[in-house]
Amino acid sequence: MVGGAILLALSTAAVLGAVAAGGGPGCRCRPREPCWPSAQAWQGLNRSVDGALVGLKPFSFPCHDPNFDAAACDSVRLQSNGSIWRASNPGGVQWENWDALPAENQTCYVHSARGIPCRQGRVPVYAVLARRADHVQEAVRFAAKNNIKLVIKNSGHDFLGRSAGRDSLQISTYRLKNIAFTDNFVTKGPHGREVSHGAAVHVGGGVGLRELYNAVGERNLVVVAGLSHTVAAAGGYVQGGGHSPLGAWKGMGSDNALEFEVVSAEGKLVIANDQQNSDLFWALRGGGGGTFGVVTRVTLRTWPDVPIQRTVYGIEVPRQYESVFWAALADFHHHLVVLNDAGGAGYYDIKPSPLNATAPLALSGILQFANRTDTAAIQALCKPLQAAWNATLAGAPGAWSYFVADKLHNSTHDMFNEYLPKDRDTLGGTVILTSRLVSRELLSTQEGAVRLSDTLSRLKRSPSRVITGHVVAGGPPAGAIRQQGSGGEDATGLTPAWRRTLTHLTAGQGWDPAVATWEEQRAIMDSVTNGDGALLRALEPDMGAYLNEADVNEPNFQQAFWGSHYPRLLRVKQRWDPRGLFIVKSGVGSEGWDADGLCRLK
Repeated sequence: MVGGAILLALSTAAVLGAVAAGGGPGCRCRPREPCWPSAQAWQGLNRSVDGALVGLKPFSFPCHDPNFDAAACDSVRLQSNGSIWRASNPGGVQWENWDALPAENQTCYVHSARGIPCRQGRVPVYAVLARRADHVQEAVRFAAKNNIKLVIKNSGHDFLGRSAGRDSLQISTYRLKNIAFTDNFVTKGPHGREVSHGAAVHVGGGVGLRELYNAVGERNLVVVAGLSHTVAAAGGYVQGGGHSPLGAWKGMGSDNALEFEVVSAEGKLVIANDQQNSDLFWALRGGGGGTFGVVTRVTLRTWPDVPIQRTVYGIEVPRQYESVFWAALADFHHHLVVLNDAGGAGYYDIKPSPLNATAPLALSGILQFANRTDTAAIQALCKPLQAAWNATLAGAPGAWSYFVADKLHNSTHDMFNEYLPKDRDTLGGTVILTSRLVSRELLSTQEGAVRLSDTLSRLKRSPSRVITGHVVAGGPPAGAIRQQGSGGEDATGLTPAWRRTLTHLTAGQGWDPAVATWEEQRAIMDSVTNGDGALLRALEPDMGAYLNEADVNEPNFQQAFWGSHYPRLLRVKQRWDPRGLFIVKSGVGSEGWDADGLCRLK
């Protein structure tokens, strides 16, 4: 039995368990309403998908009375922080705050007390564990015919909870694992027109990045994708833009998508590329996952693998010299412009809240330079920053810094093998993010870098708080797009703000789900949105946020996530999904629906 799944042999009434509110005009049909499909109808769907339909319960179901099962509960607790297990389990997502519905006391947490009832929360009622595209088609048609909320789950990596949904039917694409290579991918248009795109790989909707990297690495190839085991290339990752440690070398993941195979809201299997359904192709490259259809396959451009130079850096400052720390951080962000323009990309952590009274404030990170083997030249790029740090840190006795081009990987495949050495990422728990894209223009001046440091210094502190920077855009690709003008920025649905971005900053806040009350959780969310988020939004009001790693309550999300592209994205949405079958939280067109995507707003 799939964890969290209950075999369809149980009665519909036993599988349900969600308390349904009354429906009405403009609302989806919900369990226990007369419109809800009969057991026979669900069995008919099951036959049409070759037995791939399962009823769902939260995967922590056996940890709670009256269904407590000690052995099953121990197994769940042992595996609950593994991303592969969570990805393969249709009854859960990667962040457990999205399994639950605490506002209505519908929770089923792994580590909460056995006596607390396990309720359905946002876990869908049923799931189709699709193994082929036609399974997806059948599920889409069934949901449309019966007016049921539809949820698409790939691996469940989603900070906005778009992979879960109360009173819904889930389509799981995790089992679509096909990978195929072509030396010359050609798109065909009307009147016999053909466009050659070079080498590419066709990737099934459920192929995780670790699986994909292994496959391309065996052929001495590389794709532009993220740094994770279980994020799937074809899902919300590439549809939301898709940042990568290779972004400063070859652009965003969405820039490298050549074609999508998509199940539309009508249940049709369509091809979207630069020659066919080009409006849908444009929207799927940055418009957001789960919004325009169900992607069953994506074709990604491949590149010959190259060496990659790693550079490590950091500073530590005694906590009594906090002003020096933030000044040194301004030095770093200002000099990051030159390093990124030279192709530097990577990640860094800012720790402004020491875990104990004697721990220092710290910055640490890695920059990679793809297709660069000149270690001495990279080291020379670092010297101006080292000189600035030496001058600034002189005001803090005991402070120190380093910036060293320390390792040359023979290939990006070697790099990913080192950075993703285990079989899983450790996930689970709860988190709400705030984030912001920070422009190259702001950091091109020391004054702008100081403004950023001042803003970061005013974010809420906690002992576990980490601010993470993602240098995953910019570089030569962004420079080429800037030279092209607005035409280059408009080539995909991705927000134009990404083309101006030097660093993408995130700051998260979590809580203990077994202890925190709903009121306490709301207070944390309010602090994230209206405290830290407001400070970051004020820094550069004309920038925005990366929709895949953003605040679920981001104000004016249309502008923040898509900027000037939103009106066009909405037109594509209305053409391809006029009835709003694919509605996700803070997605294109979601402003016309309630927070659960169950009822249209009047």
